[in-house]
Formats: sequence, C-alpha cells, structure tokens
Amino acid sequence: MATLSDNWLTEKYIDFEYKKYLLLAFLQDVDKNFEMQKLYPSLKELITHYKQLIVIKDNKDDLARSFPQKATEIDLENMEIVYEKIFKDSQLMQELEHIINYSIPRFERYLGEGKKIYESIEAQLNIFPVGVVPLRAKEGYIFIRDGKNADTKVYGYDISLFEQPEGNYRGIHTEYIDTWEKGLRFSYQYIKLELIKENQELPNPATYAIESEWALPMEETLLPIAKRRLLKFVEAS
Repeated sequence: MATLSDNWLTEKYIDFEYKKYLLLAFLQDVDKNFEMQKLYPSLKELITHYKQLIVIKDNKDDLARSFPQKATEIDLENMEIVYEKIFKDSQLMQELEHIINYSIPRFERYLGEGKKIYESIEAQLNIFPVGVVPLRAKEGYIFIRDGKNADTKVYGYDISLFEQPEGNYRGIHTEYIDTWEKGLRFSYQYIKLELIKENQELPNPATYAIESEWALPMEETLLPIAKRRLLKFVEAS
C-alpha cells in the first residue's frame, strides 16, 4: 500500500508537482482499498494527515496575523487608514500554501467516502450479550461472525481508560483466541462455557456477539469497527 510519511509535506522537495504526485499516488491506493471495503489503515492515515494540514494552515494564518502592519496611506473617501502587511510570504511559503490548499479538499473528499462506508457497515452490525453480563464488563470475550454462514471468531477484549489533557478516553485491546466452526452444536452459549472451563480467572466473563450480514475483511474493516461498536454498547449499558 502507498503511504505518506508523517512529514511528507516538508521533507525532500517543496515542489507542488512533486507533492501532488505523492498525494495522488496515496489517494489512488486509498480508493482501491475502499472499493474492497478495506478501511484500515487507510482511514486512520487520512484523518492523521488531514488534521496535520489543518494545524499547519491555521498556524501559518496566526503567524501572518501576529506580524505588525505599516500604515501606507489614508483613504479619505472611506475615512480609514490603509495598512500594508510587513510579513510577506516567501516563495517557499507560497509553494507550501499552494500544496496545502490543493490537498485539503482532496483529503476531505476521501474522508467523506470513508465515513459513508464506515457508517453503512456499522449500521448493519448486530450486537448482543451472550448469557448474563456481569456488572464489571471491562474485560471478556467478543464473538464475531463476518457473514451469515461464517464461522465464529473469538477474541478476548480489555477496555482501558486513558487520561489526556483534553479529557479521558476509553481504548479497547483485543487478542485473537480461536475460531469455532458454524453449526448447531457450537452455539454462542456453548462456546462461552468452554472458554470458562479453559480460563478459570474469568468465571463469569462479559461476552458479546457481533454479527455482520456482509462478509468483510476482518483485520482491515470488521474487527476495528466491531471494537468501536462494542465500546459504545458497553458504555450505553
């Protein structure tokens, strides 16, 4: 997959045509992944690069506004003083601004497409608890089926709270455990009981099933969306 480095905007050549080539190669690859309903890591990279561009653009505007201005003339007709900016963009800064203004709407376009795909997939997911859910649901198991006739993939999960200056955030870590073949014998309740036998440290684990009507790429799409869906479900409960 084509990627953009964290410093793609400023590293090597500050040249519009060169940066345009890098950007379009990256977006072309993102487009191919979206066509195959592979959202990650493309969507995450799009968000990261877009936010960086916005920060750079805003900081540049703040820098320009912070520079002093020089009075050049008096407009008697409008009764106001005309000022000239002492800060003037160098050729390099103008080239960067050209690249930024070209890139931002293109990132926004693909972010919009990625969001539509994400929301359509999330909307068709069905999530429900398996058996009795304990009061403490920060760790347990997820059963995932990607398609109506799919086997059940079992993951252990653990929810953590992260403290950041701007607020507290919840994150979820998953670990693949096993795959159970589809069949009447291997019901969700049966799988849960087998997991309890194997792991006595979780005698009554929080367990959730997440079913997708569509067959989807597991690592690139279904698992990341299922994890976020589970977070929402647990918090709402």
